[in-house]
This record gives sequence, C-alpha cells and structure tokens, in this order.
Amino acid sequence: MSQITIYHNPRCSKSRVTLGILQDKDADLEIVEYLKNPPSPSELTDICQKLDVAPTAIIRSKEALFKDLDLSLKDDRSPADWVRILADNPKLIERPIIVKGSRATIGRPPENVLELL
Repeated sequence: MSQITIYHNPRCSKSRVTLGILQDKDADLEIVEYLKNPPSPSELTDICQKLDVAPTAIIRSKEALFKDLDLSLKDDRSPADWVRILADNPKLIERPIIVKGSRATIGRPPENVLELL
C-alpha cells in the first residue's frame, strides 16, 4: 500500500474523523498540519491536478479571512494567483485533503477517503 498524505487541521471535526478512518484502516500515513506547515504553490498545484479541480474549488470562501482579504470567487485571477493566495493564507484551504499516489480527495464527508483505500 502506498503512503497516504492527509492535510490535516486537528481543530476540524471532519479532519479528525477522516484521520480516524485512515488510522482504523492502518493506512501508512503522513500527517501534514497544513496551518503549521503550509503546502507550497507547486504542492497546491499538484493537489489540484490530482483532485482534477481548479484552485478555487479548494478555497474555504466562507472563512472570515476570505472576506477580510476582500476576495471573491468571481475575481478575475489566474489559477497561479489563487494558488499563491492559498499558499500565503493556508487557513483558506479546504480540509482535510487526502492524497495517495496520483489521486486525491477532500474528506467532506469523511467517508470520501474510502475511495483512496
């Protein structure tokens, strides 16, 4: 079984439940607390490619920070601009994100992780 990386926020209930599912399945895990160790722009680009989504799809647009930064999903920004915003403001990254090999999923609901096992 190849290693699974979970971009985890221990304060998030969905992230904790998803991590629990992975631990119950004895998955070979790398746990990245992304608020302490944010992914780089290239890592975020890679994650989006594995999710097969644009960077805006992994933005927590309801976070107060999103509004504080005067952002809108309708802004005319390039994918690279959005990736940079996420790298600079990891609190805006959807959670948890789980990556295994060339595939990834978002753990909302937490059971989504089962498709990677």
